[in-house]
Amino acid sequence: MTTRPTHRRTLQPAVGGTALLLALSACSSSDDSASASSSAGASSAGDVKGTVTVFAAASLKESFTELGEEFEAAHPGTKVTFNFGGSDALAASITSGAPADVFAAASPKTMQIVTDAKSAAGEPATFVRNQLEIAVVPGNPEDVATLKDLTKSGLKVALCAKEVPCGAAAQKALDGAGLRLTPVSYEQDVKSALTKVQLKEVDASVVYKTDVQAAAGKVEGVEFPESAGAVNDYPIVLLKDAPNAGAAEAFIALVRSGQGRKVLTEAGFLNP
Repeated sequence: MTTRPTHRRTLQPAVGGTALLLALSACSSSDDSASASSSAGASSAGDVKGTVTVFAAASLKESFTELGEEFEAAHPGTKVTFNFGGSDALAASITSGAPADVFAAASPKTMQIVTDAKSAAGEPATFVRNQLEIAVVPGNPEDVATLKDLTKSGLKVALCAKEVPCGAAAQKALDGAGLRLTPVSYEQDVKSALTKVQLKEVDASVVYKTDVQAAAGKVEGVEFPESAGAVNDYPIVLLKDAPNAGAAEAFIALVRSGQGRKVLTEAGFLNP
């Protein structure tokens, strides 16, 4: 009978001590998580300053512009400037010494131009993918329904130049289908190819699904099964001579974050 109360007295401090340790451990874990979360947000707001210069594929214009605005809001005093264009031309500018912090390309092949020149600070990471679609004039007056329809006599078609990722993907799709197509013009980036349709200078163009979506009714999109065999991966990398490496890393972190992926997928991009 006397041991039972003694046992209670010794057990209660032990349980209380364990609870205290668990509480302290949980608190520490919470602090660590908060710290990790802050780091994942790419440094503290005080560490992220100045201008970030991003060279990005033309097809990223709408989604990256939105992410740039979010970045500036999250880091007061920062500014994100963009140079959108054909990935091959952007890569050539970077390797020629153009000052930039970040490069986001529309294909691994164009990214390799930069990595081969040792202009990248690390290993590029694929952050999204993109698939082709045929853009036609609203109402589709020429009744384009398949990739083969683009070869019809008298149909005016614009394509991206073959050295541009969207052009290389279009050529891959055409080759896979055993089709030959001579366009009325080759454009230096996907937005230029899309504009040809918007201005009704051509009847159709092969662009990305994201570009058709961004055009918001100014063109119509026609899906074609061959596009599944010509999907482009989009890599992003911090550049070796980045003038503002810290802020550049923060921007890349945003692009690759859950919020960044949300913006990109809502624009029509595919997860990597």
